[in-house]
Amino acid sequence: MTQPSLESAGKRAFVLVCIVLLALNLRASVGSVGVVLTDIIDDLGMSPTTAGILTTLPVVAFAVVGSLANAVVRAIGLHTTATVALATIAVGLASRAFVDSSTVFLVASAVSLAGCAVGNVILPPLVKLHFPDRIALVSSIASAAVVGGATLSAALTVPISEAAGDNWRWGLFAWSILAAVTVLPWLRLLGHDVRSTDGDTRIAIGELVRAPLAWAMALCFGCQAAQAYAQFGWFPAILEDAGLDDAHAGAMLAILTGIGIPAALLLPALIGWTGRRPWILPWSFAVLTVVGWLGLLWWPAEAPWAWALLLGVGSTAFPWVLTMIAKRARTHEGTVALSAFVQGIGYVIAALGPFGTGVLHDATGGWAAPAAMLMALAVLLGIFGTYVARPIMLEDQLPGGGAAGRGPR
Repeated sequence: MTQPSLESAGKRAFVLVCIVLLALNLRASVGSVGVVLTDIIDDLGMSPTTAGILTTLPVVAFAVVGSLANAVVRAIGLHTTATVALATIAVGLASRAFVDSSTVFLVASAVSLAGCAVGNVILPPLVKLHFPDRIALVSSIASAAVVGGATLSAALTVPISEAAGDNWRWGLFAWSILAAVTVLPWLRLLGHDVRSTDGDTRIAIGELVRAPLAWAMALCFGCQAAQAYAQFGWFPAILEDAGLDDAHAGAMLAILTGIGIPAALLLPALIGWTGRRPWILPWSFAVLTVVGWLGLLWWPAEAPWAWALLLGVGSTAFPWVLTMIAKRARTHEGTVALSAFVQGIGYVIAALGPFGTGVLHDATGGWAAPAAMLMALAVLLGIFGTYVARPIMLEDQLPGGGAAGRGPR
């Protein structure tokens, strides 16, 4: 492989910084709200129904808007889409920080989440386009940045609010500043945008529906996302029911999410280590998750940090799936289409995690049934992940071998 020149290396480093900054913004809208939700409800007079809608809005937006991202990229280009997504996030976050209506707060939140949804989808094709020789490494870095953004927004929103006179509005507004500043470096990439102008390279939704790889990857993504959102929403509640105070339970959730950052960064080495046995990784994620839920169910108060670590490392399935999206398509167009399909379907399935956990807990009065459901999803992750890990290319499963697959490699 030819070594890039210093100029090209510099450009690649700049693009990497842009991708990392984009990824940092993709969960701030979610992470910043949960920690001040009680204050928001009180100040805006938000009803329990509206609060429930607010907590389920992320997965709905990620599913609905994410499925449309492919059309947006085709229309305006990949770099322009990233820039517009960040601007949308900034506008939504800034708007919701200073409204006095719960309805307007919901609308502004939906706007910011729409930008996040598009950003979610374009991460794999951005990695594929700019780092085709470093897909696993850069995907892992981007995924770590996504987790880092969620962790930072959850950890810093309250301190920022307290520093601003115990005002939650400034805590939320701070993240709009990050998004607005991130737009600036992306403006430099607009003159080198990438869009598909050849209709023969476009992949229609009807073609993806008939590709087993697309469905296996969507189901795999959905199973891991359901786990993640169930953990974000219910992990502290399970520990509190076991007798831990809310501060201790919150610290355990921080361990669960924080461990995902180094775990994601180790993923390229793990992919290389598994070599010709790629199925080891999805099944490792599945086993770690099952053991984590069993420990949380049977001995929640004895070693909560251990279950947090196991579930957190099991969540490395997220960067692994993102890496596979970039690896399982030959072209830029194929990666965009696959990412939109996988995340559009996957986030619909993801709603089963937090919603199903709540329903089963209410119906049974305990955590055994929800844990069983989540363990079953973990096993499905291993099954579908085994298929995704095989060296199958999307374009080979499209009608006629995939016209897009005959484009430049």
